Amino acid sequence: MTGISTATRSHTSNKLQRLLSNKMKPTGEVLAALRGLMANLPKGLGSINAYIIPSDDAHQSEYLAKRDERRAFISGFDGSAGTAVVTEKEALLWTDGRYFQQAGKQLDSNWTLMKDGQPTTPSIDAWLARVLQPGSKVGVDANLISTRAWNPLNTSLKSAGCSLLPISPNLIDLVWKDQPAAPQASIIPLELEFTGESVAQKLAAVREKMQDKRASVLVVSALDEIAWFLNLRGSDIDYNPVFFSYVLVTLDDLYFFVDESKLSSAVNDHFRTNQVQPKIQPYGAVHEVLKNLAESASTRRVWISLGSSYALTALIPEEKRLHEITPINLMKAVKNEVEAKGMRECHIRDGVALCQYFAWLERCIRDGKPVDEITGADQLEKLRSQQDKYMGLSFTTISASGPNGSVIHYHPLPDTNRPICANEMYLCDSGAQFRDGTTDVTRTMHFGTPSEQEINAFTHVLKGQIALGTAIFPRKVKGQFLDTIARKALWDAGLDYGHGTGHGIGHFLNVHEGPMGIGIRLMPDDPGLEENMFLSNEPGYYKEGQFGIRIEDIVQVVSTNIGDNFDGRGALTFRTVTMCPIQTKLINVKLLTDRERNALNNYHTTVWETLSPLLKNVKDAETLAWLERETQPI
Repeated sequence: MTGISTATRSHTSNKLQRLLSNKMKPTGEVLAALRGLMANLPKGLGSINAYIIPSDDAHQSEYLAKRDERRAFISGFDGSAGTAVVTEKEALLWTDGRYFQQAGKQLDSNWTLMKDGQPTTPSIDAWLARVLQPGSKVGVDANLISTRAWNPLNTSLKSAGCSLLPISPNLIDLVWKDQPAAPQASIIPLELEFTGESVAQKLAAVREKMQDKRASVLVVSALDEIAWFLNLRGSDIDYNPVFFSYVLVTLDDLYFFVDESKLSSAVNDHFRTNQVQPKIQPYGAVHEVLKNLAESASTRRVWISLGSSYALTALIPEEKRLHEITPINLMKAVKNEVEAKGMRECHIRDGVALCQYFAWLERCIRDGKPVDEITGADQLEKLRSQQDKYMGLSFTTISASGPNGSVIHYHPLPDTNRPICANEMYLCDSGAQFRDGTTDVTRTMHFGTPSEQEINAFTHVLKGQIALGTAIFPRKVKGQFLDTIARKALWDAGLDYGHGTGHGIGHFLNVHEGPMGIGIRLMPDDPGLEENMFLSNEPGYYKEGQFGIRIEDIVQVVSTNIGDNFDGRGALTFRTVTMCPIQTKLINVKLLTDRERNALNNYHTTVWETLSPLLKNVKDAETLAWLERETQPI
């Protein structure tokens, strides 16, 4: 997000930027410049045979500030996930199923698309080991690769007789002549009425965990962990209310590495109110301070996540490294009662805006008023901005009509923009940042007469979504074990989808939040599901070149009772907090069981009873009539 107190980047004000980003970028010149540096490294450090360009920044963020979009710069592919590898003669881009279509359109002839996750696609390390001669050197900026990724890559290359080298300075920075400047936005405090806990309370809990682990120092590099821990928010990365910084916690001190120009008097007052006084240090001083603390004779163990950069890990003597997920990550994932209440309430306000949008969209199409993907997304953003505590969007709105809906992470661009009309499916995946929470919701609709194929596919997605949303499971079960519940109805029909089923979501923080999730892939730090975790529930189906379907709710993990409650382990289920109808005209009711039909009817009753009083209060009769019709039982 680009503005803390105003709406984030609007669709209309960035049409030119989006137009440029969607065109296939010629990369021959920048690749030649990069290969020149690879053959003659700065500082007389010799040469390397391959260079890896990860998607990460120095904090291993999923979404990036403009100056950190190095992989997008060198390859032309600007999806959020992917890794580029450049050798003396080849350039390859690995990305997952969410981006196969997008990458295929954005990569020019200099690049080879490697479809990660496909049975015939080798891993990066396997490919390098196969094509490089023994003695070859592979370089990467150690700030941009996590220790979790560095270790197996290093081991694999060693076994092939090659070596992995940390390269500094970053070679992409040296060839990127118009690289954007580092963001300098101000940091704002988040009041106790929204956080539920003071910084002093969080710090005491963290130090207790450190003492349990006999750790003298805790390294915190993930930006959302720092923002949550310090009860601060920023806007250094679009849509993500975070700011560039590091934190080191010792048993006596709290070090905060940040550009002081971002700290207002309000932030200093905030620290006094929260009964902490961190030692403010320049952002770039973290490496020197960490090295000195780690090497101190009084330091027993340094706690650092495997998700932190290898550059930070390498500063710590091996015998002192404690590689575990940080306690802050786990604390943040389980919302306290104030945060949980805020999450529920912001989804109600968000639901009002969503219903107003879909009712407006339906009227436009009915009355023959032209509306397209971009004007639709702009209207939804406008309606959200009118809600209390609104702070901006939580990601770029996916407003996708017809075949564009089959591109999983599509967002509308002037040269791909399609009308939203009565004879095509429309998929809208959107979310907002509120001062009391973060939202993320997808609805798929048809404003005319859907085909039998569309109806049946939608119904199988819905069956999976209901199955997961109503599942009962043991406390602390890993999210991965729930994934099949959402896919079974689709698998029974020979259908599937190429993305995860659920991700954690932050509290006025990142829309994608770990360490838990629901998907086919293992999440190595998943601690198991607990009460007051919030996740998405979003199965889908995508018919390439025709349509896309996704139904996404945010759900809260809550306790329940069943039988012996798993021998006393405790039983959990989900409570849906998203408030927006699911279009019943797209459902083949004959394919639903009584249990599924009752679950949908009960949900729609809740949506009606929750939102109708609010629409009456604002005298929005048109949306109220739409809501009443869309929540009728089936």
